[in-house]
Amino acid sequence: MKTLFDKDTWQEIFSSIGQNKVRTIITVIGVLWGIFLYIVLSGAAKGIDNGFERQFERISSNSLFVWGEVTSVPYNGFKTGRQIRLKLSDVETLKNKIQEIQYIAPRNVSGLWGTSGGKIVHGQKTGTYNVYGDYPVFTTITTKNIYDGGRFINESDITFNRKVCVIGERTRQELFEEDENPIGEFIRINNIYFKVVGIHKYVVEGGMADDGDIHIPFSTYKKLYNSGEHVHFLIVAAFDDADIVKVEQDIRTVLKDRHNISPADMRAIGGFNLGEMFKQITKFASGMTFLSLIIGLATILGGIIGIGNILLISVKERTKEIGIRRAIGATPKEIRIQIILESVFLTIIAGIIGIILGALVLSGINAATKDMTDYPFTNPTVPIPYILGALFLMVVLGTLIGLIPAHRAISIKPIDALREE
Repeated sequence: MKTLFDKDTWQEIFSSIGQNKVRTIITVIGVLWGIFLYIVLSGAAKGIDNGFERQFERISSNSLFVWGEVTSVPYNGFKTGRQIRLKLSDVETLKNKIQEIQYIAPRNVSGLWGTSGGKIVHGQKTGTYNVYGDYPVFTTITTKNIYDGGRFINESDITFNRKVCVIGERTRQELFEEDENPIGEFIRINNIYFKVVGIHKYVVEGGMADDGDIHIPFSTYKKLYNSGEHVHFLIVAAFDDADIVKVEQDIRTVLKDRHNISPADMRAIGGFNLGEMFKQITKFASGMTFLSLIIGLATILGGIIGIGNILLISVKERTKEIGIRRAIGATPKEIRIQIILESVFLTIIAGIIGIILGALVLSGINAATKDMTDYPFTNPTVPIPYILGALFLMVVLGTLIGLIPAHRAISIKPIDALREE
């Protein structure tokens, strides 16, 4: 290892690099560009992945929504155009027949199927908001942040049909004075007084909520809007290891059987599979990461091959010098190590500069997008092990490509080199 730390060796390396400045810089840029592309594209893919995780972090990623629509196929004596309305009894049936289901939250919302919109009154102020009939399990599937001093709907509220509600931040701002604490106060929903027991913070949830939403107990909603056992829609959360696409198919099969719907009717049961969409997004981000790896490696390989070509030219131009060194006692091993060191050195320098530039670009992107809550992109980063792995691969490739000019150098016979003009 003496040659590795020998001052003369490094002086010769820098002298060789200095003799081919333009070609060296151009080739180094090629390697640099490869690692730069890999860092930026991988970071961007991670940023998209992080962004969608942030958008849906407050709701189970393996969940879906189902609701009743209108039949499009006649079946069992029923004509087309029949309105399908889900029922509370569907909840237990689904849980009993589909083992992959972890939670089901039945929900009703004002303004659907003959129910009046949510015109809310407090004192002299009025506003229109969505009024949801909910069970406590709703917050198990999708998290609600409640301000200190408040709470969400609980089981006692359901059991005793309590007239309590949880309001949103916008509802608070529009119906209450700035210095007024809504907790314990009353608002009127359909001319019925409801006590405010909580205020939910507005957090971006991928379009799943509004800052004016009002939540009341499901049992109270039934009486307020005379909805009986009907359910507007269900939120279903499957276990993490369940195939959410299959779960949706099974749910549709069970509901079609319960509501006399033709198995061929694709419109009677509406749905939105959040879990499937989340998995598609994850696959897209993984595909981008893989693509960035391919592009980066191809560019890096092209640059490293360029370094090998430069070293071959350098060896040819230094034939006489190498012959003299061999004649005065330089061993083939020393010559080989010098050439390989030159290749690895150029590769490492290019890699480090590319990593620094890529990190700076990602830092700039992160600074520009950190406050963009309406766009699914945040914290574009590349894990340190990935960066170190890419740098290690560059060193390996730099060593391998350096073997070619090194072999060419040690194959030169001293007597032939001394005759070279």
